[in-house]
Amino acid sequence: MFFYYLMPVIFILGIMAIAFEDVIKVNKAATAVGMSIFLWLIFLLNAEHFFLINPPKHINQFFEVFPEFRSMPVHDIAFAFIEKKLISGLGDVSTTLFFVLGSMAIIDIVDAHGGFSIISQSIKTRSHRKLLWILCFITFFMSILLGNLATVIVMISIARKLVPERTTRLVYSSMIIIAANAGGSCSPIGDVTTLLLWTGGNISALHQLSTLFIPSLAMMLVPLSIVTFTLPKNDHLLPLVQADNTHSNINPKTRRAVLCVGLGSLAMVPILQTLIQLPPFMGVLLGLVILWAITDRKYADSADESLQNLRVQHTFSRVDISTVFFFLGILMSVQALIVTGQLTIMANLLSDTFANQNHIAVVLGVLSSFLDNVALVSATMGMYPLQESGIFAQDSSFWTLLAYCAVTGGSILIIGSASGVTVMGMEKISFGYYLKRFTPIILLGFLAGALVFLATSV
Repeated sequence: MFFYYLMPVIFILGIMAIAFEDVIKVNKAATAVGMSIFLWLIFLLNAEHFFLINPPKHINQFFEVFPEFRSMPVHDIAFAFIEKKLISGLGDVSTTLFFVLGSMAIIDIVDAHGGFSIISQSIKTRSHRKLLWILCFITFFMSILLGNLATVIVMISIARKLVPERTTRLVYSSMIIIAANAGGSCSPIGDVTTLLLWTGGNISALHQLSTLFIPSLAMMLVPLSIVTFTLPKNDHLLPLVQADNTHSNINPKTRRAVLCVGLGSLAMVPILQTLIQLPPFMGVLLGLVILWAITDRKYADSADESLQNLRVQHTFSRVDISTVFFFLGILMSVQALIVTGQLTIMANLLSDTFANQNHIAVVLGVLSSFLDNVALVSATMGMYPLQESGIFAQDSSFWTLLAYCAVTGGSILIIGSASGVTVMGMEKISFGYYLKRFTPIILLGFLAGALVFLATSV
């Protein structure tokens, strides 16, 4: 029994270590992968014990079809079961990992070609307040297409060009986090958590976008409206932005083509999945292949080394592989807890504590402000298996509200989402600054969006 209860303890300690990555000075990817290895190692070393405590579902039906397995030692049956679950779990997880890797590569190609500079050059206003609204709405809609993590990286780069004064830019940067998470919550590819819910069949793309668009917009508008009045009026104009010649050696037509193909391929992923059931990771890889062919054909004969570096094979060296390893560790850790029945126990505890399943979704959203939302959502999917009908059926209010709460709840604290942590590092935003200036108004927006969802879903 000791090892059975040791597994959730290791998982909780691992999640806390990930949340306080800056304090313990250990990369969260290393923590997540190490955690998954320890969990599966405990499982393997105590296979027979776990198997007897929590026998797999349908094992009796399996023995009825294959009676010869009854004569095998329990340890051999348990070890074969764990091996099968480990391999099948890795297969399920790899689809998410390839999606993340492919989308990160596409974003890097577009950025390397200066595609996103087209956006900054099109913004002409010098008013602080107008610029804040423009950036937030661009961030909101861009995160629907690109995902919140990629969007904040792009938008912070744009904000640095438009708002050179750092103190004022911290306000813009914080609002970019809020807008990115708000937009990401209503898109199947807007956040890793929504991607998990979509690929897992818990929520469909069209339902998510149509149902959560207004609540997500409300979540952004509440803090945006409040923050607007803290910025200077038009008598304190922003400086004029100088032209960016960083990508002057790239043909403007090529830059626009890469931007359109990159954004278009990401936008087509949910459409292809809906129309022809093409798996999302294959849809992203299709877009990457198209960009690969375009850049290879364009630069294969070029003697310019800087243009050669724009080809896809060089892009992979710039992709943040540690992020992929982080998701691998988290998702494989959750797989271990699912197989051992730990999450079933947690699901029963939550159901006994909260009578309404929507309350569970809101609580998980608040928890995602300081615990990793990927782990929370993945664990929740394991706790509440998908049903053909009922409160845990596809597109039910529980899964839809969870998609909203898990992503936007990550905005409550700056450490609660990957986008928040990324901006925290890029702009050196302190935890205390964000907590004091933005957490209270984000809570208002979070609750406002949840209430809008509940009111419109009745």
